[in-house]
Amino acid sequence: MYVWGRMARMVLTARSRGRYRMGDESRLSFRCLPSDIDTNMHLNNARYLMLADVGRIDIFIRAGLLGHARKRGWGPMMGGVQAVYVREIRLWKRFDVVSTLETWEGAQVIGRHRFVLEGGETAALVMTTAGVYDFRARRFVPIDQIVGELGHSITPRPPSEEERIFMASHAGLRRLAKGD
Repeated sequence: MYVWGRMARMVLTARSRGRYRMGDESRLSFRCLPSDIDTNMHLNNARYLMLADVGRIDIFIRAGLLGHARKRGWGPMMGGVQAVYVREIRLWKRFDVVSTLETWEGAQVIGRHRFVLEGGETAALVMTTAGVYDFRARRFVPIDQIVGELGHSITPRPPSEEERIFMASHAGLRRLAKGD
């Protein structure tokens, strides 16, 4: 089942998995299929990122953000990603993608996607930075504003050392890409 089938399954089951609240996790179960593998017969590195997308979209849908964003002309946008692979996911093996929103600063939110094998071991960890873009105002929306409009009053925890390093690295790569 290619990623679109997995995306459809996630959307169709979102309501039965309940509303997402800040601090919760999205846990989606998958099996490594022949369409997922590379020549080493394990989950291909690009597929990890696609499945992390499914977990992130699950959070956006279950939190009510997608419907809210569409009404206001907003769109969730990825900013950057970093992945580390520590165990392989072999063909036909089951695994979960556990996605969380970790913290935020300004208009940037840090997400984490942990790929968990059946025995509980982490196979990979993907960290993302993202934001919500206001296409009408041509700016990124402060995350505190979004959280408030979703009916929550939450103070984010300070980013961890690893998250700060990731954010700094992302900012440096962004400057490099823009030619600054």
